[in-house]
Amino acid sequence: MNKTTQNLGMSCFWVLIYIALIVLVNWLFTVVPLIAMGGGDKWPPVALIVGLVFVARDFAQRYVGHWVIAAMVVAAVISYFMADPFVALASVVAFVISEFADWLIYSFTKRPFAQRILLSSVIAAPLDTVVFLGILGYLSGPAVLAMIASKFIGALIVWYLVKRRFARSKITD
Repeated sequence: MNKTTQNLGMSCFWVLIYIALIVLVNWLFTVVPLIAMGGGDKWPPVALIVGLVFVARDFAQRYVGHWVIAAMVVAAVISYFMADPFVALASVVAFVISEFADWLIYSFTKRPFAQRILLSSVIAAPLDTVVFLGILGYLSGPAVLAMIASKFIGALIVWYLVKRRFARSKITD
């Protein structure tokens, strides 16, 4: 298998994973009940896997560049029909804002890939969380902190695995 075919395969793989995760998370937000946190605040346990969407986006963007936005649009359309349309709309608005932040990080920083994963998670996860929960009407300090923490834990795990893999295979980016 030549390098071009291999890159095309990886591009398709990560773009499909990205789309599938967006649709899955949006659908789960419509079927998994919120957990009461006390004081009237509620936390969506689906937040534990939302961080994977950001990491999948990082990988997809690495292979397809700005075309990752087209993948987000495809996921939004599918989500609109498979999940609650209001959740899909909130997701799209939040993803567009966090995607723009992510795009800036990937376009203008020259950091190694593993560092960009962390940097984009530090910036995009809070933006996405505040916008998404705000639109849904679940915006509260404890819910925001819990959701950001759960997203960032996933990003840290993937960052560590990517960094370790790149170090073992001596990949620089």
